[in-house]
Amino acid sequence: MPFLDWVNKNQAKEFTREVPYHLLKQESVYGEASENLLIQGDNLLTLKALIPFYAGRVRCIFIDPPYNTQGAFEQYDDKLEHSQWLSMMYPRLVLLRDLLSENGSIWVTIDDNEGHYLKVLMDEVFGRSNFIATIAWEKDKGGRGDADISTSQDMILGFARQRRRWAETRNLIERTVVQKGRFRNPDNDPRGPWRQGDDGTAKSGTEKQRFPITLPSGRVIKRRIQV
Repeated sequence: MPFLDWVNKNQAKEFTREVPYHLLKQESVYGEASENLLIQGDNLLTLKALIPFYAGRVRCIFIDPPYNTQGAFEQYDDKLEHSQWLSMMYPRLVLLRDLLSENGSIWVTIDDNEGHYLKVLMDEVFGRSNFIATIAWEKDKGGRGDADISTSQDMILGFARQRRRWAETRNLIERTVVQKGRFRNPDNDPRGPWRQGDDGTAKSGTEKQRFPITLPSGRVIKRRIQV
């Protein structure tokens, strides 16, 4: 299966294998190793230093990488040539993948500048079958007058280490008493308690396109009729 290609991709792959191990210095690590850690330093070297201790053990990763907006910030340079940005991201994604447990997942914020290239890059690193979803999140209200099309959202790309294992263990938070009260099983469904949906109707269309239908039970619902 062909994947994304760019200038110096082979060098980026080779560099990924050659990233040296560094011991974490005490002055750059805050907190006990058995609890939470706040590490100050180069993130690539830090990720490699964490591999011996946490490889295959991390359940969830969230990162907010440079978007490559061609702007400059006080904290970092966000003005890389496209192939340089890909070469910067590749080894970090590989190390992040190696940190994930089999039922772990990674979530990455990005925008339209590199978002679609990042998706294909993550397809290669994590496998297309492990893609979970692209989530749009509203960053502002839009309405810019200096843009051809004013967008108000960025995206979050979600990937699992092993999607099947992740799907088996996600959302294991027990329902509250209020949530449980919404589920009943009046027809003794063998699958257990269930919750009635919103009449199974589409909410699009005007009220002129919605007509009442009486069910055999006597209950009346409104359905949208295409004319």
